[in-house]
Amino acid sequence: MTWSEMQPLLEQACWDTLYMVGWSTLIAVVAGLPLGILLVLTDRGGLLQNTVVNKLIGQIVNIARSMPFIILMVALMGLTRWITGTTIGREAAIVPLAIGAIPFFARLVETSVREVDGGLVEAVQSMGGNTWTVVRKVLVPESLPSLISSTTTTIVTILGYSAITGAVGAGGLGDIAIRYGYQRFETELMWITVGVLAVVISIIQFAGDYAARRMHRRGGHSGAAPKLRLLKLKASPSQAS
Repeated sequence: MTWSEMQPLLEQACWDTLYMVGWSTLIAVVAGLPLGILLVLTDRGGLLQNTVVNKLIGQIVNIARSMPFIILMVALMGLTRWITGTTIGREAAIVPLAIGAIPFFARLVETSVREVDGGLVEAVQSMGGNTWTVVRKVLVPESLPSLISSTTTTIVTILGYSAITGAVGAGGLGDIAIRYGYQRFETELMWITVGVLAVVISIIQFAGDYAARRMHRRGGHSGAAPKLRLLKLKASPSQAS
């Protein structure tokens, strides 16, 4: 196969992969972020302590995370068909990709949020802040650098999952590697596909690490700067009186 024949295949496969990964990541972040925060809030000593709810959510997340993606993809075919009307193609692949990534991202969010200094939470509560205020003003902003790193890890994981979806005709780079590289013995195309995946992953990882470092330097992580801001906010009422 010549390069002129490979190029349109690779271009379409790249767009299909980015489409699947982009939408799956968006769904995983939107659903996984509140789920991870809820795991922290409902845990023992949390602001919404509820052992039953915490154990139930934790078990669901653990079961979903422990299931191999290829099995999850097959198990969700009925749901995929109900949502998208088909079980093949890039739209159909988004369903198992997103559902597989949600519990993965939720656990990363839980770990990130637990790193937030408990003193900041107590300071906001002492100023009359409710649970929503604590989440919005402390837990999310203070864990933001770590959340960005978690999102980067999730994108890379979804990208790996998307290659597996090629086995069931979902399209993308995985489909090219299997259909041409493996089934038609186009070894050169297969290695080019592997190289493209490696480059894409490197770019994503670099961008995520750069964004996390920039956010950390701006004071988006627990440290002296946010504590001073809270102290100023706490002191402002007495100054006004």
